[in-house]
Amino acid sequence: MKELGKLNSGMKCPVMHGSMTETGHSVTDWWPKTLNLDILSQHDTKTNPLGEDFNYRKELEKLDVESLKADMHALMTDSQDWWPADWGHYGGLMIRLAWHSAGSYRLADGRGGGGTGNIRFAPLNSWPDNASLDKAKRLLWPLKKKYGNSVSWADLIILAGTIAYESMGLKTFGFSFGREDIYHPEKDTYWGAEKEWLAPSDNRYENVEKPSTMENPLAAVQMGLIYVNPEGVNGKPDPQKTADQVRETFKRMAMNDEETAALTAGGHTVGKTHGNGDAGALGPEPEGADVELQGLGWANPHKSGKGRYAVTSGLEGAWTTEPTKWDGGYFSMLLDHEWEIRKSPAGAQQWMPIDIKEENMPVDVEDPSIKTYPMMTDADMAMKVDPIYRGYMEKFREDHQYFSETFARAWFKLTHRDMGPKDRYFGPDVPAEDLIWQDPVPKGNKDYDVAAVKEKIAASGLSIAELVSTAWDSARTYRGSDMRGGTDGARIRLNPQNQWEGNEPERLNKVLSTLEPIAEEAGASLADVIVLAGNVGVELAAKNAGHDIEVPFTTGRGDATDEMTDAESFEPLEPLADGFRNWLKKDYVVSAEEMLLDRSQLMGLTAPEMTVLIGGMRAMGTNHGGTRHGVFTDNVGSLTNDFFVNLTDMGNTWNPVDNGLYEIRDRQTNDFKWSATRIDLVFGSNSILRSYAEIYAQDGSQEKFVNDFVAAWTKVMNNGRFDID
Repeated sequence: MKELGKLNSGMKCPVMHGSMTETGHSVTDWWPKTLNLDILSQHDTKTNPLGEDFNYRKELEKLDVESLKADMHALMTDSQDWWPADWGHYGGLMIRLAWHSAGSYRLADGRGGGGTGNIRFAPLNSWPDNASLDKAKRLLWPLKKKYGNSVSWADLIILAGTIAYESMGLKTFGFSFGREDIYHPEKDTYWGAEKEWLAPSDNRYENVEKPSTMENPLAAVQMGLIYVNPEGVNGKPDPQKTADQVRETFKRMAMNDEETAALTAGGHTVGKTHGNGDAGALGPEPEGADVELQGLGWANPHKSGKGRYAVTSGLEGAWTTEPTKWDGGYFSMLLDHEWEIRKSPAGAQQWMPIDIKEENMPVDVEDPSIKTYPMMTDADMAMKVDPIYRGYMEKFREDHQYFSETFARAWFKLTHRDMGPKDRYFGPDVPAEDLIWQDPVPKGNKDYDVAAVKEKIAASGLSIAELVSTAWDSARTYRGSDMRGGTDGARIRLNPQNQWEGNEPERLNKVLSTLEPIAEEAGASLADVIVLAGNVGVELAAKNAGHDIEVPFTTGRGDATDEMTDAESFEPLEPLADGFRNWLKKDYVVSAEEMLLDRSQLMGLTAPEMTVLIGGMRAMGTNHGGTRHGVFTDNVGSLTNDFFVNLTDMGNTWNPVDNGLYEIRDRQTNDFKWSATRIDLVFGSNSILRSYAEIYAQDGSQEKFVNDFVAAWTKVMNNGRFDID
């Protein structure tokens, strides 16, 4: 009998080599330009081991929160031989775990962040910047094992950082449970085009000297980093240049200068960097390590490889005299000493004090009788050199209470930014205060005569296209990445959304001015009435096609105010394209169909849902500006399956013309029939999308088409409604 793992060289391998193996190929390997629809099915229920009936909210109700917090406090000082705690306290390590989990969030598309526990998977689990965080997660395993499904990994990781700060003396602002785990990497998140870790920053900028030219939606300056390079821009120390990158990076995370300064100082008030050894001798990262390492990576052969000999970033040293205590030591260390560049034992460039008294030096992580030198990164020196950041450093030093409160709020924002509205928050430590970055919305009236409102909308003189387009524009802002946007709040009527080109301000103003008195008279929110108007439009279009239907509707949306709206933070939600309304603001490097997939994924749509919505929107004539591209029907305003019937009709030819447009002509007579865009034709050209289009083009499929459209439409209108099941 052969040993497991050994095959004769002449034997054929008995298993198929899949696309994820070294020798396998995916469809996109063979045809790089093919449209990859995986983004719309990445979190298929088949990847979730907890089953479709699992409800994390209900599981949280079983959680003994106080017991978990007590166990977490105890864990902080329960040092393990296999990975000893610095100075007997895991606080710095757990803060870094929580920080790097949450810190991948970026405002541009709402992706990243700690809301799903994605740091457990590649590529994040193996980023160079996340070295040694594999150990932090293993230290948390006993708590996850004990409390099981009543607490997610995502919540546990963020809680670990918050409790770490509490255990070292900070009064935190609060904490919420409610982050639900995923069980498959988030492949939709674009981390950059680089093919190697820590490739030069120049790859991400039109001009690296101008941080604002960084490629969107990216926020980190290099592949594999959370924020900026701690050694300086492209590894070259220059505090002012680093300050400029820090400012842009944190802005892209929705942080202002004061929050940025507080987070930098608060993050470096505790813990240390690790670089006491040869970084080049480390073993492969977790994803590249062999099976016997059981998901751990970066094995260090230098002496013990841990404790005082640990190597992570390559920089070596603590920032403060007492690295396990929440105090103001960071400010005195940074501001009261002169600093110069030296090399760490691992060869990294770091700032070291030119002169320092022994009593101001931190002690060794293993032996308190040994004094060690503190250090600063280039980002720390940026806080001293940049005049704006320096001002905050001086202010924080003078008022420790103010610093602590400012940091606690910024930490809460950092770790909760991607959780969405407070309806998703859970637990005894949820702050009562409504914060503007949570996009607060008041509760709306649920008790009014819905039927009467619908009658007035139908009699208003507004067209089906106007009703449907306005509701769609209100809903399409929703991002499942950070649960922002959507119909709740009716922010489509507020700045900046009421001026977005994609919302057709003139048409929008006409519709809203008609709906506002209807809402006021009924005692309903305008947010509800906008959705009802869209539903009325869909019902009328279905009736025109011979189907008497009622679109499901739930009352209770509220109307936000300007005072509740951080207008600047909503600018990244502006659509630059909307394939559902056949619109591009301008030509982009990314294809129109790829932008459609991105928008669909953010809205939580599957590929079939996206398909049926496109067909229905075209049939109802909802194109931006009233164009006729893709409107493959002679019965505009009727909810028919004509888009699919005529797209798949082999009596047609499809011919490219100028400006990315196409003509559909009769194959026999060459008579012009319709115009189209790439978005329209991709539903016939892509083999997967065509398989969906053919379902709806079949004879007898009209009823299924209408029912499927209504279901997908209702899903879009209810996105962000966490107050309903």
